[in-house]
Formats: sequence, structure tokens, C-alpha cells
Amino acid sequence: MSTPSTKQTACAWLVHIYTALGAPVGLFSIILIEQGHYHEALWLMALALFLDGTDGTLARAARVKEVIPWFDGARMDDIVDYLNYVFVPCYFMLAADMLPGTWALWIVALPLLASVYGFSQTAAKTADHFFLGFPSYWNVVVFYFYLLGSPGWFNGWVTGIFSIMVFLPIRYLYPSRSPVLRRLCLSLAILWAIICLVILFLLPNPPAVLVWISLAYPASYFLMSFWLHWKGEGVRPSGPGVRD
Repeated sequence: MSTPSTKQTACAWLVHIYTALGAPVGLFSIILIEQGHYHEALWLMALALFLDGTDGTLARAARVKEVIPWFDGARMDDIVDYLNYVFVPCYFMLAADMLPGTWALWIVALPLLASVYGFSQTAAKTADHFFLGFPSYWNVVVFYFYLLGSPGWFNGWVTGIFSIMVFLPIRYLYPSRSPVLRRLCLSLAILWAIICLVILFLLPNPPAVLVWISLAYPASYFLMSFWLHWKGEGVRPSGPGVRD
């Protein structure tokens, strides 16, 4: 590639800044959780999810790896993702008393430790764009704990099971870059996001039927991932991860 123009370099840096915005969003989420403003915190957690879901498309469009090859945007993205996908929701679980009191600290340590392992694997994403091991969607897990008001013992078991699943080499769909069922995955993800936004607008009393309908997407995500895994899709490990 020829020497990037000033415009190309500026665009690449703007994409990196866009990704980095997730860090202050995570901090502000923690502050709101500490203050007991859980609904507002959920909005910021949704914003962090939106930033992460769109920055990869922007990064590829701006060809950031070619324009600024010495800056590791994927590493920055992993740092921000660990904050927003793992640390913030774990803090949410503690602050909102979602776990059994006696065991809360021990239980919340499980996703924190498991996700450190998950994010650190060089093969965390396969060459043909699958996640290897449960991809630490703790923000989504906590969202449903909050909506369903599920009991602490149930939340504790779910947290423990998903933490174990981080270590299991099962391949999960990478919705924004899936080589198979991509159109279906993206369509379902967009529909799910719209329903979740409606639910957020209707808090603290969203219709229960809407909450249960929204669960259809996470359920289908797991079913499609397990089906593709046993079919043998996504078998080639990759190097360090790239942005969504």
C-alpha cells in the first residue's frame, strides 16, 4: 500500500477513538450502578454493545490495519470489551444483589477469571470467523437476570455454567462476520436489538411477553452455534482477534 493520505490517517484514528469511547462508557456505567440507577446503566451498557457491534465495520472500511499498522486496534478492542462485557456486568450482579449473598463474591470471580482466559487465547476466534468457547456475553446474561428478577441461586448456577463454557472448545457464531447463516444471524440480531430497546423504554414494567419473546434470539443463537459446531464448521484457529 502507498503512503496513506492525511484523510485516510484521520479516518483511521477516528475509528480507533470510536472504539475507545467504550472505556468511558464503561466507567459511567459503573458509576450509575454504584448509585443504584440500574435502568440508566442498562442504557449505557446497550450503547457499549452498539459501539462494539459497529466499530469493526468502520475499521474495515477505513482499512485501519493498513493505514496505522503499528497500532493494535484489536488489542484495544479486547481491553474495552473486557470492561463492558465482563467487569461492568459482574459489578452489576454484585451491586444489584443478583447472587446468593454468602457466595456472591466467589461466584462473581468465576466469569472474571474465565473471561481473562477467554480473551487471552490466540485462537479465541477461528480463521473462518467463529468464537471458540462461550464469548463472554455477560452483559446480555445480566440484562436477563435483571428483567426476569430470577432468584440468586438460579443466577449463581447459570453464571457458573457459562463460566465453564468459556473453557469448552465449542464454536459460537460471530454474527457480524459469520461465514454461514450470516443474513439470518444479522436479521435476528437487529430484530432482537429493536425489541430490547423497546423493553428498555418500557422499564421498570415491560410486558412479560415481550421479555420472553426477546429470549428467542439468545436461544436460537445457542442452538445454531451448537448445530454448526457438530457439523464441523469453524475448525481453523486464528491468531489474535479482530474487531467485530
